[in-house]
Amino acid sequence: MKSTSETGHAINVANFNNLITSVMALGAMYAPSKAELKLASLNAISASATNSIDEVMKKRNAYNNAVNARMLGFSKMRPLTTRLLAALHITDANFELLKDAKTINRKIQGKRALAIEPVAEGEVAPKSISASQVSYSQLIQHFTTLVNLIETVSSYQPTENDLKLDTLQTYITELNSLHSEVSTAYISIGNTRMERNQILYKPLVGLINIALSVKLYVKSVFGAKSPEYKGINKIPFRTIA
Repeated sequence: MKSTSETGHAINVANFNNLITSVMALGAMYAPSKAELKLASLNAISASATNSIDEVMKKRNAYNNAVNARMLGFSKMRPLTTRLLAALHITDANFELLKDAKTINRKIQGKRALAIEPVAEGEVAPKSISASQVSYSQLIQHFTTLVNLIETVSSYQPTENDLKLDTLQTYITELNSLHSEVSTAYISIGNTRMERNQILYKPLVGLINIALSVKLYVKSVFGAKSPEYKGINKIPFRTIA
């Protein structure tokens, strides 16, 4: 579902472009002395705002891709851990070590890594990312602890490549990388959203305030009851928190 707020940002930019079109139709009558209200400045703001929205979309897609890749990578952990525990049982590992391994396995099998659904068109859900990050981090920690424990068993010599210690260490590296990429992408989209919001909503110089100033200028030139002002004043803008 498309986020109302994300759609609202794009609507503000589209309406700003409509405002520019209306201003251009006024011809030489539109001649503000303030640099920020001149057509060249309005066009520059429009281009900057459009680019900022495009960047948010790109960063959103990068975040979604990172989330999907992490979910796929971590989906292998639980069945792999079950196989590792079985392989460990046919070694000469002592009772206490096997007990510890079983405890770790229970933590891995029972620890719920909260799945963050990819974002379609809206904002990233900041309230859910925190719990998910902790959950995935704990899964990595538990799996790493299990592999470290297995490394102490000299008779653990599987012939299956995916159960070998070198392969397991490579998998741990992969898990850390996948988890880190989600964190990086999450921070990146957050920063890009803040930049977009500055361009659109910063007091005095943001797109919304400039649009309102343009309306006031047209009102001052043509009057409140003029068709020129009424036409431009109907173009809606909304500040989105």
